[in-house]
Amino acid sequence: MIIKTADRIKELRQNRNISQSDLARAMFVTRSSVNAWEMGISIPSTEKIMELASFFHVTTDYIMGQDDRKLIDVSLLSAEELNIIHRLLFYFDNIRNKQ
Repeated sequence: MIIKTADRIKELRQNRNISQSDLARAMFVTRSSVNAWEMGISIPSTEKIMELASFFHVTTDYIMGQDDRKLIDVSLLSAEELNIIHRLLFYFDNIRNKQ
């Protein structure tokens, strides 16, 4: 589980195109702490896992490697924007089903 968590933190950080130092500042930890998390030397505390999940907009289960689903918070979107998202999902489902 430690390796999966390490990989997830690194993946999420790199996907957001931020440095270990940037993530460390956001989490109020040292850069060496972030490096240790990503190398699997240590694992973030429960509190930090929750903060990471909030920061990266994923679930704690995703960070811990227990779930591969990624979630998108749509609570601030307008009805029109939600409609666009739903149409895109429908479009992708149709493409997947045709393959």
